[in-house]
Amino acid sequence: MSRQPDRPAPWPPSDVAGPPRARCPVAGPRTPAPSAMIIILRSDVTEPQVEHVLERAEALGYQAHLSRGTYRTIIGLIGDEQRLQIEPLRAIPGVADVVPVMPPYKLASLEAHPQPSVVSVGGVRIGGGHFGLIAGPCAVEGLEPMDQIAAAVHAAGANLLRGGAFKPRTSPYSFQGLGEEGLKILRDVGDKYGLPVVTEVMDPRRVELVARYADMLQIGARNMQNFVLLTEVGQSQKPVLLKRGMSATVEDWLMSAEYILAQGNPNVVLCERGVRGFDTVARNLFDVAAVPACKGRSHLPVIVDPSHATGRPELIPPCALAGVAAGADGVHVEVHNCPEQAKSDGSQALLPEQFAALAQQLQQLAEWLGKSVSSLPGDAT
Repeated sequence: MSRQPDRPAPWPPSDVAGPPRARCPVAGPRTPAPSAMIIILRSDVTEPQVEHVLERAEALGYQAHLSRGTYRTIIGLIGDEQRLQIEPLRAIPGVADVVPVMPPYKLASLEAHPQPSVVSVGGVRIGGGHFGLIAGPCAVEGLEPMDQIAAAVHAAGANLLRGGAFKPRTSPYSFQGLGEEGLKILRDVGDKYGLPVVTEVMDPRRVELVARYADMLQIGARNMQNFVLLTEVGQSQKPVLLKRGMSATVEDWLMSAEYILAQGNPNVVLCERGVRGFDTVARNLFDVAAVPACKGRSHLPVIVDPSHATGRPELIPPCALAGVAAGADGVHVEVHNCPEQAKSDGSQALLPEQFAALAQQLQQLAEWLGKSVSSLPGDAT
């Protein structure tokens, strides 16, 4: 098979010599924009195998550029990003690896949206210099305790109120939440203090119900890769707080965000809440490096949850401050006025006065870093 040299491919490494050869020229613009990947061939690849890889690329509709080097041979592919798939290419004889040039999370990437996104939750903005301060109990336990806690966090400067109506518990015998009654309490208390509310949704069948009461839907760590649920909350068009899974990589996390964005919902806030580790000094390993790592890859706002990350009140303030120093757009903290009587995770909650002291430090640090705590839409008290 005879092929004529074309213009050099844009990506050969410096140790690859010789001009590349173009195949399958494409006339006119492509829609959507093309994406690219590199096929690295085995060192012992045969000429018939090289020809077969090129033929398969042509059959799949890709534009291929072959570059032969002293130590390795690579093939660069350009094609419709909706059609480029790695696994079928890796299965071709003679292929050592396939490396995407662009990240697989197209909508969540900085390439798709170079400027930081700002997510509005009931009028409170997060991202792009706007700081979110989310606080409240792990679970909604009743009207009176919820009211007392909301009053305290509102006075301390929180601009979003959290509380779980549906609780994912390890044991089926633990408190599972008040369900819709808890949603009503959370909504009523939030309205009383002018605080937008965020609560977790666990079941795709309950997305519509939870969305009726909440300003923001939370996807917990255990559901980060519940793709049916991600699709449903994406279709709701409500802002989504997406927590990182306990064993998820940063790319896994961003790919989960992609599910929501792919439904036309751009309002996603990422939440680092710790990953599994081997040390028992804290509940989880607080991966503060994940904050700048996400910032370098995605336009989505990133906040931190030191309560779930550490599980220990004395570790929450320093980890919260570390997260903000690393670039976080907000902090998510559990607060309870009587942790020893809490029905869920009381051991990791701050007392109201502890939260007030932390909130003051967070506000000062955020301002020093050029961010401002987003104001509430009204002055209801």
